[in-house]
Amino acid sequence: MYLALSATAMEMKAFDKAAAGIDCHRLVTGLGLVETTLRLTDWLRDRKEERTSIAGVINFGIAGAYLHNGGAQTAGLLDICLATDEVLGDLGICLHAKIERFSADNLGLQQSFVLDRALRARGERALKQAEIPCQSGRFVTVQCVSGTEQRGNMLGKAFEGLCETMEGAAVVRVCGEFAVPVLEVRCVSNLVEDRNVQNWKLRQACNRAGQAAAVIIRVLAARS
Repeated sequence: MYLALSATAMEMKAFDKAAAGIDCHRLVTGLGLVETTLRLTDWLRDRKEERTSIAGVINFGIAGAYLHNGGAQTAGLLDICLATDEVLGDLGICLHAKIERFSADNLGLQQSFVLDRALRARGERALKQAEIPCQSGRFVTVQCVSGTEQRGNMLGKAFEGLCETMEGAAVVRVCGEFAVPVLEVRCVSNLVEDRNVQNWKLRQACNRAGQAAAVIIRVLAARS
């Protein structure tokens, strides 16, 4: 059985509305790396102790899309995006115009995380069958979301990032410890620009992310 995972109750409510008849686990973790790591670790540990098999985790929700990212593909408002990999975007030294990353070799850090390619391919096929366009790319996990276009452009270009999230890297890291594959699907609620909430499409993005996750899990569960 698959686990549908979101950071907020608003996102999960949208999934529940679209997921009538789908038999899957559900978990709301709370915002950010710490809460996500804690809640997901506890949940997966409990299932391991119960010897319950988890086919995969579908992490879904909203994201901000970078306007400029070094020539990589960009996304627009309400676009559906799938993560190829996640990178910890603000783990390092915060300087005026850049984030200087710590030396992974010297400190033994893992700063980037590749998601399961086979599961992503199955998710892409499910969305295509449902005539839901999507694109794939690198997501950047941050603890403090970017409130200015300057910071967004800096992170987008530094990592060739498609979207900015607050939980993705934690989900992939934790699931790796339990050998559980992850698919991350996000809908763009806002562009990473100078903060202007009037431009946001928060509720619509939650609904579209929930619908996309429901489509994917319905197809995956039927073929398990």
